[in-house]
Amino acid sequence: MGISVKWLGHASFEIKADDKTIYIDPYEGEYKDKPDLILVSHSHDDHCDRSKIKKIRKEEALVIAPADCASKIGGNVKSLKPGEKVSLGAVTVEAVAAYNYKRFRSPGNPFHPKGLGVGYLITIGDKTIYHAGDTDFIPEMRNLRNVYLALLPSGGTYTMDNPEAAEAALAIKPQFVIPMHRWNTNPSEFKNEVEAKSKIQVILLKPGEEFTKD
Repeated sequence: MGISVKWLGHASFEIKADDKTIYIDPYEGEYKDKPDLILVSHSHDDHCDRSKIKKIRKEEALVIAPADCASKIGGNVKSLKPGEKVSLGAVTVEAVAAYNYKRFRSPGNPFHPKGLGVGYLITIGDKTIYHAGDTDFIPEMRNLRNVYLALLPSGGTYTMDNPEAAEAALAIKPQFVIPMHRWNTNPSEFKNEVEAKSKIQVILLKPGEEFTKD
């Protein structure tokens, strides 16, 4: 089953497979196709953009988002807690943990506290794509198995930086990894670190570019 993954910018992706279009954290980029599935990792405006979701949404589309984001979006939205799954045809989505334990707005107040948001495992046929959401390199990542493609934040400040994202990639052991949420960091540093220590292929995309595999 062919899969294409387009990085739209920031943490926004378009995935096409099994005649379905999936958008993750729609915020940056162009959205030409009406989606069958929209996934939102958490309620911050650069991930849960209500106006963008309203514009691209079609009535029968399944929207999955945490409860506080669901209330912003309105309509029929399903919320998943880590470990919970839902299927849409050949696509299965499982929520996984995503949070900060070392990045704080103020002492004791993390940018993304545990329970605010999630990451997603999107399984299409025999391939699983992991969108980490906004997160540090958390212990739960070490339990992920058989990830085909990992989409990992690497910009620092609010999420993992390049060195931590590289540690996460080496722990998860996907076949491919795409850094996202990059801010002004140099993704080549991430690529060099991961590929020097593993057989993982790091794919560096520019906004609008696609990663495609049969």
